[in-house]
Amino acid sequence: MMKLFRSSIFAGIAIGTAGFGFLAAGLQTAYGSLAGAVLFSFGLLTVVGYKLKLYTGTAGFISRTEVGDLFLILLGNIAGCLCVSILARVSPLEIQTAAQKVLQLRLDTGALKCGLLAIGCGFIMTTAVNFARKGQYLPLLFGVPLFIVCGFPHCVADAFYFLCVPFTFIKAHFLSVMGLYLCIVLGNLVGCNLYRIVLSKDQY
Repeated sequence: MMKLFRSSIFAGIAIGTAGFGFLAAGLQTAYGSLAGAVLFSFGLLTVVGYKLKLYTGTAGFISRTEVGDLFLILLGNIAGCLCVSILARVSPLEIQTAAQKVLQLRLDTGALKCGLLAIGCGFIMTTAVNFARKGQYLPLLFGVPLFIVCGFPHCVADAFYFLCVPFTFIKAHFLSVMGLYLCIVLGNLVGCNLYRIVLSKDQY
């Protein structure tokens, strides 16, 4: 359990670092969204390279008896994001402002719509990881920028963004943020297992 949790924390640190780069690129370049989306690939490459436990990289491959592990993995991922969010709070870059814009966009979109959009992210993530495990990294390199450009929420990346937002904003919208985040987590879970839902066993 401790080994699993430690791996999950490190995966959260990797995704948090990628999220930091995504927000920073949006501040510093004219093409911040696309540049940041490409830079974000570093996070998943790190997860795959070190064989870390990431919620969206694991949810599509577990059995029913391992659902408890999935909750622990998400908890560890969030803890890792929390570590990186401390750096965002001391950075001279306006990371908190950029993160608040992401959260505000999610809130404006609504929990249900974000949950549905999160299905797209889960599908892309499981596909990218499945190919990467076979040594084929192009789906990963294209998939990560794809889900970001499409605006599909990723529950671990969003955990980092939400943890970077000024405390006063979170306090004012706490219940809405919690409901929003739960929908994103569930949407990612459905998307990660979409191939199991749609395809027959002999196909996958």
